[in-house]
Amino acid sequence: MFDFIPIEKYTFFYYQILLVFLIGILLHAVILEIDDKRNIRFLNFFGCLSLVSILLYMGFRPIHSVFVDMTMYAYSFERYLEGNPLDITEDYGFYWFLEFCTKVMSVEIFFFICAFIYIIPLYILSIKWFKEYWFYAFFALVVSFSFWAYGTNGIRNGLATSLFLLALAFKDKKIVLYALLIVAISFHKTMVLPIFAFIVSSFYTKSQTYIFIWLATILVSLAVGNFFVEYVESLGINDRRFEQYFTDEIDEAITKTGFRWDFLIYSATGVFAGWYYLFKKNFSDKLYEQLFNMYLITNAFWVLVIRANFTNRFAYLSWFMLAIIIFYPILKEQLFKQHHRMVGAVLLLYFMFTYIFNVILVK
Repeated sequence: MFDFIPIEKYTFFYYQILLVFLIGILLHAVILEIDDKRNIRFLNFFGCLSLVSILLYMGFRPIHSVFVDMTMYAYSFERYLEGNPLDITEDYGFYWFLEFCTKVMSVEIFFFICAFIYIIPLYILSIKWFKEYWFYAFFALVVSFSFWAYGTNGIRNGLATSLFLLALAFKDKKIVLYALLIVAISFHKTMVLPIFAFIVSSFYTKSQTYIFIWLATILVSLAVGNFFVEYVESLGINDRRFEQYFTDEIDEAITKTGFRWDFLIYSATGVFAGWYYLFKKNFSDKLYEQLFNMYLITNAFWVLVIRANFTNRFAYLSWFMLAIIIFYPILKEQLFKQHHRMVGAVLLLYFMFTYIFNVILVK
């Protein structure tokens, strides 16, 4: 559908589309109060427009090697179509889904369906949790640093995380919750870590302890981090198909070895936000406390293996929740005097990290 856009500029144009939506949000944040009816109408209109635009733009992108693993999935699709299925030993759910799709649709529609499964759960979650302010949450999720990469490259992992977030949106409906968690881990086995964090945080709820553990893992990683890297590598999970979930430019920047202070600081924004909301603003919400604790657990694990050349894989297991950690409280309660302007300012800063790293620095 979008073949007229030069493939080398395809990702660039995605971020320009987001920039246009951001400008609209910021203008309304300066002019109107957040609960003004005119702002609510704007949120609904622009929200639906952004949902459709992103879904179509991502779903009908050309099948090209610029999206790295997209071509691998296309190859798998063609093998199933020709009656030569792959020898699959894990992630059965995704490959059963892929095999089913080969029987009823073209490969182009398959990638659109993948985009649909990736994006729509974020929309449902935003509606359920934030009601009339859903567009702020949805927009924060789709401008997240790794959102585009895991929708176009690391597709299987991206689908699994969206299904996981959808499960959390139905936390009060146990059958739906557990069913979605099972589907999520069947799509990508790394979801065992967020699910483990979900289980642990369900029983132990003190965020102070988890913050202390997160801080402690930094010291441990600095002291004996190579031990954890070698141990994880000995498990055999550092093969090539797990290493390339970002575009060429981003993958080169993220998967280089060494202690990544830059991405530790990025992760720390979520830690600071949760601490600030809970202990400085006295924001009280059991669901948010659990989400924050889950983020701390999964990110702490990444800190331990931060030197690994596949560190992006583990970082994403916490980063996909970062937008929720930062924006949940300010969309639930008016915590600041100039609340709408504060929401706009935080959203601007959140977007600028993504824009600088994924657009400006890759040139």
